[in-house]
Amino acid sequence: MRAVAAAVSGRGAVDPDDAAVACDDEGFARGRAAFETLRVYGGRPFRLAEHVRRLESSARRLGLPVPDVDEVRSLAQQALAAAADRSEDGGDTVLRLYWTPGAPGAAPAAIALVSTVPAWIEPARRRGQRLVSLDFPRRSVPWLLPGTKSVSYATHVAAEAEAQRRGADDAVFVDLDGTVLEGPVTNVWWREGTLLVTPSLELGILAGETRAVLAELGPALGYVVEEGEYPLERLLEADEVFTSSSVREVMPVTAVDGRDYASRAAAEALQTALRSAARA
Repeated sequence: MRAVAAAVSGRGAVDPDDAAVACDDEGFARGRAAFETLRVYGGRPFRLAEHVRRLESSARRLGLPVPDVDEVRSLAQQALAAAADRSEDGGDTVLRLYWTPGAPGAAPAAIALVSTVPAWIEPARRRGQRLVSLDFPRRSVPWLLPGTKSVSYATHVAAEAEAQRRGADDAVFVDLDGTVLEGPVTNVWWREGTLLVTPSLELGILAGETRAVLAELGPALGYVVEEGEYPLERLLEADEVFTSSSVREVMPVTAVDGRDYASRAAAEALQTALRSAARA
């Protein structure tokens, strides 16, 4: 997603083509930086405060100084204002927040970037995605920074590439004992009748903000929401599967490991409710 607007610590709003970090900034040189991504509906960032809190949490896990919350929010608003000035339709955008320790001996810095929503998302939502399960020992190896949003994303990119190599669109991670965890950039859900099931945060998965919203919306739509520890076999026997993330929102799943799912009733109902809540 190419940025259309940017704001940087100490500089404010800048031309995204000129925005830069030092070549020896640890966020670039070592992948040691925290980030957040959220969807912006008509210029309004959805759950910005919650995302900034999660940025703080990731920074602590990475051993970084705690970000200045007021500065991060200010840069976000400056970048969004710059993006609005350049936009003709005022449509949805994506806001990325970065917190990096900077170059050795330098001060840490916050960066806010605004980009367009990837064009592939809506066609994929209409079509639905095919997933493949991949072993990922996150819970078995707790020092792998569970629940942390770090720019060290090579493993996640590799997982998506492996899923596509196997003829799928994306992956679902399972621990070495077969426990369902999450996707590379999504939380995983499935439906059993009127029961909506999603893995527990205690497994070390990311505390997705869209996940939290869906857990609140589910009961109003007639569903019971359950969180816990579940084997892959239970997901494969579900009536419906879908994923959630801030940018992709609710994404129907049509197959996992070759097991097909025709229903998308819960996914469609939750997507509609999510959009209504975001634009309220």
